[in-house]
Amino acid sequence: MYAFRQATSTGDVHVAGPPLRLLLTEPARGLADLATLPLAAPWLWFAPRGDGHGVLVLPGLLANDSSTALLRSYLRLLGYQVRGWSLGRNLGPTDDVLDGLPALLSGLVSDTGGPVSVVGWSLGGIYARELARRHPQLVRQVITLGSPFAMTDSDQTHADRAYERQARLHAAAGVPSREELRRPIPVSSTAVYSRRDGIVSWQACIEPETDLHANIEVRCAHLGFGVDPATLWLIADRLAVPAGERREFRPPVALRGLYPARDQARSNHDAAAHRT
Repeated sequence: MYAFRQATSTGDVHVAGPPLRLLLTEPARGLADLATLPLAAPWLWFAPRGDGHGVLVLPGLLANDSSTALLRSYLRLLGYQVRGWSLGRNLGPTDDVLDGLPALLSGLVSDTGGPVSVVGWSLGGIYARELARRHPQLVRQVITLGSPFAMTDSDQTHADRAYERQARLHAAAGVPSREELRRPIPVSSTAVYSRRDGIVSWQACIEPETDLHANIEVRCAHLGFGVDPATLWLIADRLAVPAGERREFRPPVALRGLYPARDQARSNHDAAAHRT
């Protein structure tokens, strides 16, 4: 997605897309993620709160601001100055998008008085990373939700046909290649991914961890990232980290099981400590 031109390195290992069973159950699993919200509401209220800085939220392919309405409402409830992208349906990197996103970013920075965080769902996350790459002084951090920025082959997503159907509308210039998209960005970033994603391969949504970047696993469907309670808590936790500070994600003990990789790592650490 985001004009994935054929630009792969010889060292790339082929990764297949999600299995058909995950794709076919995406709508039902996305609704199931939504259905868990009323039960999660009490503990989501106690999620970490930050300094109320600006947050720009970008939707996925073929979606619009209505798809992120619940996520944005939750972040406003936590005290952030939140803005949607206001560019209609996301049809890919059109001229309107390439021109409109930098203007939205600079406008929110101007209104809030400082760098802002950018949260992007799927294709929206790829936009978010490119905004940070081109305007690092305006972006405090990036959080991607099931965004295949590390994709090396169109087989790694079931959304490629939908993307290609809009190709005639895409900008003729200024669209990065796959290889360019995979390069690390110069600001703090968190890649949220799920092995239950039925749209894009989870391996295409992560990159090696560094002092600036972390990958965190959740258990939702691709269509559930914007409503999944574990993802909402995680976003709140990351937004609450003070500007310029690096803090490892450590969910409360009661919520640790919602984050499989972190839970396993903590269990291994506890077991090793017990043996010594």
